[in-house]
Amino acid sequence: MNDLDRDRYRAPALDKGLDILELLAGVDGGLSQAEIAKRLERSPNEFYRMLDRLVRRGYVARLEGDRYLLTLKLFGLAQMHAPTRRLASFATPLMRKLGETTQQANHIVVYDRGHPVVIAQQEAPGYWGISIRVGSRMGLFDTGSGHVLLAFRSPELRAMMVAEHVGSGGPEGRMTETFEARLEQIRQRGYEMMPSAQTAGVINLSAPIVSADGTAIAALTVPYITLINTPGAADIDTTILSLCETAKRLSDLAGAGIVSDALPD
Repeated sequence: MNDLDRDRYRAPALDKGLDILELLAGVDGGLSQAEIAKRLERSPNEFYRMLDRLVRRGYVARLEGDRYLLTLKLFGLAQMHAPTRRLASFATPLMRKLGETTQQANHIVVYDRGHPVVIAQQEAPGYWGISIRVGSRMGLFDTGSGHVLLAFRSPELRAMMVAEHVGSGGPEGRMTETFEARLEQIRQRGYEMMPSAQTAGVINLSAPIVSADGTAIAALTVPYITLINTPGAADIDTTILSLCETAKRLSDLAGAGIVSDALPD
């Protein structure tokens, strides 16, 4: 589709509403109507009716002092998306068992429009654990989940993922020969093990949940911490074994067609 075709099918009102939602998603504390207009380089009067509709539909909340804040309605709609909801539903009991076996937290990540995104989270059963909030967006190049999602995709899909990630404002990264070799190592051993780039003392352990053709649908990740004086806590080697076994069981479900359509386009 060329530029003329794109202009022909423009929907200015829809674009305006989406611009507001995307802007508010990136700020804390909300913005006034004047601030929204300034950041979007338009007149404040252009946004009055649109903001009113977004408030009435529940996507935006109006605070005292004429400030507008994004609500959780979009997040709720995302959780209603059938494939990811089904994947999370089938995974929950297996994630719970993995947590009990290892005494560690774990979470599931899928790739969505430029970023790995957490769709399910299981807390550690004891007092200590590292939790990642559902809905969190991650980097491709600096997380175990991102490495696994890249490693178990075709070169063509990898290139698309990298381009989308960088284009959507993700941390810079390139598919160098060294990084390609690391991804091949992950494919060979079946999991990633790397120090967290975000939290000191955490080792990210991540294994793929794959469809019948071996393509990664998701990554199952344990942010492993060394637990001291914790009865039943598994060492890192045992945790890796339990992680890979759980990912294999979820992959078997995917291969049976139960959750295979959870892979985003």
